[in-house]
Amino acid sequence: VPVLGIGHGNTLLTDLYNCHLTKAYTVGGLFGKATDDFSDTGKLVEKTTFDHITREKLERILAVIQGTNHKALLMHSNIDMKTQEAYELAVKGLIRPMGKSPPIITAIRCLQFAPPEFQLEIHCLHETQQYLRKVVHEVGLELKSSAVCTQVRRIRDGVFTLDDALLRTQWNLQSIQNAIWDCQLKVRTELEKTLGCQDENLLQKMDVEVAHAADS
Repeated sequence: VPVLGIGHGNTLLTDLYNCHLTKAYTVGGLFGKATDDFSDTGKLVEKTTFDHITREKLERILAVIQGTNHKALLMHSNIDMKTQEAYELAVKGLIRPMGKSPPIITAIRCLQFAPPEFQLEIHCLHETQQYLRKVVHEVGLELKSSAVCTQVRRIRDGVFTLDDALLRTQWNLQSIQNAIWDCQLKVRTELEKTLGCQDENLLQKMDVEVAHAADS
């Protein structure tokens, strides 16, 4: 799900970026080997056994990873967790880094387990594809084996999901205009929720920019 802006709508991408929204990925992995770039196409570094790995052991490691990253999320949010504000933000799912931070995983789970292959679903902030590959590599190490990444697919980018994506056959003016209008409410709602309603100028600017983008 790559999010693109058209015309004046490009400036909205910066506003959405400042919301520090999570992205979601399905990430494929393969136990039993390690490479120099953590991918299945990289230079082979070593081969290892994986018969001892069970789904239960994998899920235990994933729980540890999620717990460690949750602590990092709280640290970079700069919020006193004993306050009412922190409670209200947690209820709304708005505890996020206040600025730049290292990559942070907000949720991780196993979708498929058929050794040597497995598939994870990872929700994260400020990530790179290389970081996601390294997560797979580190999962292999924690399980006293090795693993490489076979696929990375983004299934959600903030408020946008696969349902919002345009197929190649829909890359035409009418479909793009319809998509802009369909996404307008999603974008406005997220900006209001995350950045607050105090900045009416920002919301008015958003309405104008979306209208311009749809007409361009």
